[in-house]
Amino acid sequence: MGKEEKNYVHKESEDEMEIYGYKRCVWKLLLIVVGVVCSGGSLLLLLYWMPEWSVKATCTKTALKEAQIVLLRTTDEFRTWFRAKVYTLLTTGMDSMENSESQISKSVKNDEVLCPGQHHVEHSKKRLLRKISENQALMVRYFEHHSVTYFWNNDLQNFKDLKGLTEGISWSAIHTHYSNGLSKDLEEYRKLFFGANEVEVEVPSVFKLLINEVLNPFYIFQIFSITVWSFNGYYYYGVAIIIMSIISIVTTLHTVRKQYVMLHDMVAAHSTVRVSVCRADNEIEEALSTDLVPGDILVIPSNGTIMPCDSVLLSGTCIVNESMLTGESVPQTKISLPNPMKTSKGLEDDEIYCPENHKRHTLFCGTTVIQTRFYSGERVKALVVRTGFSTTKGRLVRSILYPKPTDFKLYRDAYLFLLCLVGVAAIGFLYTIIHSILNKVIIATIIIKSLDIITITVPPALPAAMTAGIVFAQRRLKKLGISCISPQRINICGQLNLICFDKTGTLTEEGLNIWGIQRVEDNSFLPSEHNICRESLVKSQFVACMAVCHTLTRIEGKLSGDPLDLKIFEETGWVLEEATEEETALHNQIMPTVVRPSKQPLPAVEAGMDCEMEMFDLPTTYEIGIVRQFPFSSSLQRMSVVARVLGGKQMDAYLKGAPEVIANLCKAETVPECFAEVLKIYTKQGFRVIALAHKKLGSRLTWHKVQNVSRDAIESNMEFMGLIIMQNKLKPDTPRVLKELGRANIRTVMVTGDNMLTAVSVARNCGMILPQDEVIIAEALPPKDGQVAQIHWLYTDDASKHLESATEIIDIKMENKGSGDGPHQKNHYHFAMDGKSFSVVTEHFQDLLSKLLLHGTVFARMAPNQKTQLVEAFQNMDYYVGMCGDGANDCGALKQAHGGISLSELEASAASPFTSKFANIACVPNLIREGRAALMTSFCVFKFMALYSIIQYLSVTLLYSELSNLGDLQFLFIDLAIILVIVFTMSLNAAWKELVPQKLPSGLISASLLFSVMSQIVISAVFQVTSFLAVKQQTWYEVWTPNSDTCSSSKLNITLTYNSTDIEDARNIKNYENTTVFFISCFQYLIVAIVFSKGKPFRQPSYENYPFVVTVMVLYIIMLFIMLYPVEVIDWVLELVCVPYEWRILMLIIIIINAVVSFVTEVVLLDLAPWKFLFKRKDLGLNQHTANNQQEVLEQGNKSCFSSVLGGGSRKPKARYRYLARELLIDPNWPPKPKTTTEANKPSTENSACQILTIT
Repeated sequence: MGKEEKNYVHKESEDEMEIYGYKRCVWKLLLIVVGVVCSGGSLLLLLYWMPEWSVKATCTKTALKEAQIVLLRTTDEFRTWFRAKVYTLLTTGMDSMENSESQISKSVKNDEVLCPGQHHVEHSKKRLLRKISENQALMVRYFEHHSVTYFWNNDLQNFKDLKGLTEGISWSAIHTHYSNGLSKDLEEYRKLFFGANEVEVEVPSVFKLLINEVLNPFYIFQIFSITVWSFNGYYYYGVAIIIMSIISIVTTLHTVRKQYVMLHDMVAAHSTVRVSVCRADNEIEEALSTDLVPGDILVIPSNGTIMPCDSVLLSGTCIVNESMLTGESVPQTKISLPNPMKTSKGLEDDEIYCPENHKRHTLFCGTTVIQTRFYSGERVKALVVRTGFSTTKGRLVRSILYPKPTDFKLYRDAYLFLLCLVGVAAIGFLYTIIHSILNKVIIATIIIKSLDIITITVPPALPAAMTAGIVFAQRRLKKLGISCISPQRINICGQLNLICFDKTGTLTEEGLNIWGIQRVEDNSFLPSEHNICRESLVKSQFVACMAVCHTLTRIEGKLSGDPLDLKIFEETGWVLEEATEEETALHNQIMPTVVRPSKQPLPAVEAGMDCEMEMFDLPTTYEIGIVRQFPFSSSLQRMSVVARVLGGKQMDAYLKGAPEVIANLCKAETVPECFAEVLKIYTKQGFRVIALAHKKLGSRLTWHKVQNVSRDAIESNMEFMGLIIMQNKLKPDTPRVLKELGRANIRTVMVTGDNMLTAVSVARNCGMILPQDEVIIAEALPPKDGQVAQIHWLYTDDASKHLESATEIIDIKMENKGSGDGPHQKNHYHFAMDGKSFSVVTEHFQDLLSKLLLHGTVFARMAPNQKTQLVEAFQNMDYYVGMCGDGANDCGALKQAHGGISLSELEASAASPFTSKFANIACVPNLIREGRAALMTSFCVFKFMALYSIIQYLSVTLLYSELSNLGDLQFLFIDLAIILVIVFTMSLNAAWKELVPQKLPSGLISASLLFSVMSQIVISAVFQVTSFLAVKQQTWYEVWTPNSDTCSSSKLNITLTYNSTDIEDARNIKNYENTTVFFISCFQYLIVAIVFSKGKPFRQPSYENYPFVVTVMVLYIIMLFIMLYPVEVIDWVLELVCVPYEWRILMLIIIIINAVVSFVTEVVLLDLAPWKFLFKRKDLGLNQHTANNQQEVLEQGNKSCFSSVLGGGSRKPKARYRYLARELLIDPNWPPKPKTTTEANKPSTENSACQILTIT
């Protein structure tokens, strides 16, 4: 029988999930009820923890179309299960986008039209349901998961989420079929499917959070342990555990609820606004934004608004602030979607609308419309295409609410280790039962003793002990100005080996500063000038180009636009004036924007003035009108304008952009011969250089002709005018911090919403890309016109059309000249790509994605969801990824990263686990240092707690063989006075003062840690068993009774009086074996505490942890005093018996030998052993800023060499990025050669490999 075909939702996307249908089964449900009753509720807890088991145990599998419950499983490495209940909805149609007005009955006889099992719907939806007669109603099935609703699709025979108007809708269809608006009834019909247009974050009640926290397996085990102790009369330690658990639970609840409240407040702000909706009859209706559905027509007010949904602009122009999406507070101009029916080519220009591909026409939810422009009284209209959680803002919030799980090996290994302890406990459990039965112990005692051995082996205090180091690290972080809302992430930060940085506001200050200009006259450069506003330059073509070549606009009287354009314009000291709305409405054409010097007054118009007089001849007035703009193009790397001096007869063309690009568009005789050398001088110092050019246009070129002339015709045969030299100032701490991270072999990556040129320039300036390193632009193009997707590899010396200057060309050629082609020459290169290329690569070049990420350093023009995808992609390569940003656009990436730190206390802090109150990246190394210290503390504490449980397990097991046990106050003394005090003081070691290249193990299952734990277990067992057996071999030994007199010949006869009158010990606590085991085990706890308390290079040395030192010394003194100089009261309280003084001295000798052996094994054999140097990481002379991956690979190679000598052979690196780096070191075709193109295989090709073609 063939294998059943699997069904998927979100197939072939990052959110892909398998889906299975189930329906309830009565007899299975009854069996589960019986099982829950018989197990005392344990089975119910197990089913609560395992959703897939709960469904399979109570339901039977069925077809999806009949399912009452669906099981969802992610297809990523975590394979996480989710369950969802299927509901039914009563509607007049099955398609959310169909026009069902004709089916809606206007008369209703019965309001109760919902089926008995139907899911509750909002009151606003019921208005439509009351209009549906029962014979017209259709049942639509759906379920909700992670704030997304999935409806049954008969065509697909599967559940599918609603896409609104973003799936398969052409430009022409938008204008012809969707531009008239919806009627009220049709809007209500669609609202049944799409729901309210709101992005709502529900704040869980304290009770719900409490239940979720208390039902954690650790707390359930604590309840079990306390119950067992209560039956055993061991109340004191149980009370201590209860107090610690309550404190832990309250702290967790406060933190989690605070995080939900912050996110709720952030999302709720401006989420509901009043909007103007254009109905099908062309009437304007005021409504709440929550009532919007796809297909509604919004009228955008002239004074702007906050967009409550994703919509496409149908008419007019909008100035929009998209900082919520991009992090860049640069107003963007949105233009209306072209109507192919009105163009000359007609439907030949028709395209399928996609918000991500047509951002220039799309107004995204959460962005701010600052100002609108309309002509001749025409309204600015937009078509709603997505609402609620389907919008861009909604998806961002969903990525915060439901982040993909971060895999941390420590926690996985901790569970595995606990399972091992459970196995050990099972052995003790069976041993206790069998031994007790053979010795005819009563059943009640057998049950209590056998369960007690489990609570001893698996310490209930382990969660509190593991949390201690994190709590202390959190307090230290707070003193450093770093707040934390997810304390468990602190440990993970100790493993970070790759940090993604946002650029603007994170690495750099906001914007650019102009350093100076260098003009050209007579084909040669003049000396650099810093005073641009001086009078002699006011009427020069150079300053005119600076004043007119931009896309600036006035918004509420304030000049806004690209920061680069704004800075250049402000440097001229000129004034920009635009036509008012009233003036614009009087003309069919746009009134020109005018610029003029600020110091000249407006002249009065004199009667009889010759209108043909040129403005240059006027004594006081000089104004330039901008006739046409060709906006900046990232592919062309330039922009231009056509302008005219008011009153002049000729128009001028002005051009600015990347120097190499501008020089190629200019007449060769106007470009200085020393052009490349001058560029080198500036760019090598980290300046950003912009070139300017100009030319006079023919006098016959009229205003109407200019509007139709091609861009290429304007941007040719220009005259080179000179250079503008600009600085993108780094924050003072940026270079130092990046250098510190580089020394620690922590890779740094820039991911920004800014353009590629600025990003690469900043990466070089801050040291992220070193001067001698190559930059390779990966320009990926999607499939088009029958051609497959392609990647063009643009080396810096071949990318003159794509980079701003020849800086990198010159520097790289000079630095690499004669450097040879050695094995690690290949390491000094970096890939750079923008958001569009990243999308193409992730979709069409999956096999190349990891190779690009391995050396990817600059990721520009990245959308918020792309930042999150990038972080996830790095995580899939086994990097531990940190993210540092300051904007709302970074929220998803901050949440997804192993360690996200926000430099802003606004939107980003609601999603980020960490928030710095200081807006610089100095917090990053501080966080990593504290994370390493906390992780090292967790290792130490876990090892100590493991040894504590095993040592106590050995003690109890040995005493069980004599039908004895430790006394209650002995347990209490060990657990409270020794263990808890040691654990909390051991966790106080502060972080080491600097980051080191050495890395901590990521988990407990590593050779060094396992050897450390196992060796100490063996040592403790040997000395404890030896002492237990040795005491029986003493000449004075006998079965102890209250009348025993072994101390009569001893110097110590203090306890005889009491022992002679003591009542019979019913539980057989008092005996020589108990006293011996108690003393030996107590000292063993102190020995392993000292041995396991490690310091440098991740924590301060333990001798500087004064509370720990004092605690250990005091405990040693107390234990030595009790053992060597017994006091009757203390012996009575601890239920100890008197032993000869000679045996006390012998125990002291055994303890000293135990301490020496433990210390030598841990410190000498593990930390200082000669064999460890064979595996120690070596510095191979590679640059740590750029060759971290190859360095680790070569280190692994060295290890493999030694392993081969020792007979171990070559080992495959565990981390995927290390394995890939090793493979690429021997790949002769990587990195791709210059002037090559990589093509994706056609869809029909099964093999996913790509082809690299050489372009001649």
